Amino acid sequence: MKDSELNIRQIDPTLYNEDLAPIPHTKRTWGWFEIFNVWSNDIQSLFGYTLAASLFLTYGLNGWAVMAAIILAGFIVMVLVNLSGRPSVKYGIPFPVLSRASMGVRGANFPAMLRGIVGIFWYGVQTYFASTAVTLLITAFYGPGDGTTFLGLSGVAWLSFVIVWVFQIAIFCSGLRHIQRFLNCAGPLVYLVMIGLMIVVWTKAGDQLLPAVGSIFSSSSGESVNPIGAFFAIVGTMVAYFAAVVINFGDFTRFVRSEKEMKLGNLLGLPLNVAFFSFIALIITAGTLVLFGEPLTNPTEIVERVDSVALTIIAALTFFAATVGINLVANFIPPAYDLANLFPSKISFRIGGLSTATIAFFVGALWVSVISQIGVPGFVNALGAILAPFYGILVVDYYLIKKQDLNMEQLFSSSPDGAYHYAKGWNTRAIAAFALAALFSISTVLVPALSSLGGYGWLIGAALGGLFYWVIMPGKQSLAALQTHS
Repeated sequence: MKDSELNIRQIDPTLYNEDLAPIPHTKRTWGWFEIFNVWSNDIQSLFGYTLAASLFLTYGLNGWAVMAAIILAGFIVMVLVNLSGRPSVKYGIPFPVLSRASMGVRGANFPAMLRGIVGIFWYGVQTYFASTAVTLLITAFYGPGDGTTFLGLSGVAWLSFVIVWVFQIAIFCSGLRHIQRFLNCAGPLVYLVMIGLMIVVWTKAGDQLLPAVGSIFSSSSGESVNPIGAFFAIVGTMVAYFAAVVINFGDFTRFVRSEKEMKLGNLLGLPLNVAFFSFIALIITAGTLVLFGEPLTNPTEIVERVDSVALTIIAALTFFAATVGINLVANFIPPAYDLANLFPSKISFRIGGLSTATIAFFVGALWVSVISQIGVPGFVNALGAILAPFYGILVVDYYLIKKQDLNMEQLFSSSPDGAYHYAKGWNTRAIAAFALAALFSISTVLVPALSSLGGYGWLIGAALGGLFYWVIMPGKQSLAALQTHS
C-alpha cells in the first residue's frame, strides 16, 4: 500500500480529522519492541499478577496443565490480534474507522461508543488502583495520616489519587511519543522488580522453595470434577482478560512500520511473555507458602509481609508504573479515538482524551464509597461481553467479504452512493448479526445458569458474530465489491 493511496482527497468533516486519518508509512515509528511493551504493561499490572498467581490455586489442576493453558491462551490471543491488527498496519487507521467498513460510516459509532464507555469506566477504576501504590509509598515515609476520610478515602489516598490522575494527563498531553517511551520503560522495569522480588522470596525460603513448587504442581487446593473443563476455563479466563485490547488493537498497530514487526512483537509479548511472567508468579506464590504458611496472590500484600523499606519503595513505584501503563493502553487511548469518531469536526484525539480523564475522575473518586457497592461493574462487564460479536464481524468482513481490500476515500465519505454507506450510514445486516450473537455473550454475564461459560463467553460470542455475519452478508458481497472500486 503506497502512501499516496492513503491520502483523503475529499474531506467530510463529519467523518474526518487528522487524528482519524490514515498514517503514512513514512511517519510510523513503532517496531516489535513497542508492541511487546503494550503486552508487557497489560500483563504486568497488579491485577495481571494476581490473576496469574491465582490460576495455580483455584482450579484443582496440575500446575503444568495450568501453565499449558496459560500459554495456549497466549497463542490464541496472538492469533486474534494478528487478525485485528493487520488492517491497521496496512492502512494506518484506528479501530473506529476500520469498523466503518462493516458497520457503516455512521453505524461504526455504535461499537465505538460501547468500547468508549467500558474504557472510561475502567480507566477511572484503574486510576484508583494505581493510586494505592502511591499511597503505600507516601505512607512508608510519612505515615497514614490522622485517619479522617471522605467518600471512603483518607487524605493520603485523595492526594495519591489526584497525583496519579494529573500524571496520566501530563503523559497524554505530551503526545503519543511520550506514551510510547513511558511504556518502553515501564515494561522492562516491572520485570526487573518482579525478578528481584522472586530472588528475595527464594533467598528467604531457602531449600524449602522447590518442594513447595512441587506441591503446587502435583496438586492444587481447589477441586475439579472435570479437568478438561477446568483447563479450557483457564484458557477462556486468560483470553477474556486480554479481550478489551483485542478488538481495538488497530489503535496501536497503525503506528507500526510493518506487519512482520507486529507479529514478532505479538509473539514475544504474548505466549512467551505470558509463560515467563506466570512462571515468576508461580515461584513467588510457592515462596509465600513457605514464608507465611499460605499462598499470597496480591503483590502489594507480599511486599508488606517481606518487610523491606527499600523493596517497598521500589515495588510501589513499579506497581504504579505498571498499572498506569495498562491504563493508558487499554482504557485511555481507545476511548480517546472513540469519542473523536463521534464528532470528528468538534472532538480531536486530545479533547477525547481529556474528556475521558474528566469523566473517569468521578468514577475513580466514587469507586470505594459508591460504585463498588452497587454492582455497576456487572453492568460494565455486560457491555464488555456485548463487544465480542463486533470482533467476529470485523474480521469476517475484512478477510472474507472485503477480501482485505478497502477504499480509504469511501471510509471517510457520507455520500449515499458510498461503498460503506449501506442504509443511511448503517449496515443493518451487521446490526442483526451483532444482536443475535450478543444475546448469547451477554447471557454468560447476566444469566446464572450460563455463568460457567463466562470465561470463554467472549470467544463464543465473537465466533457467533462472525458466523451470523457471514451467513447474512453474501447477498451484498458483489455490490460492496463493486462500490469499493467505483
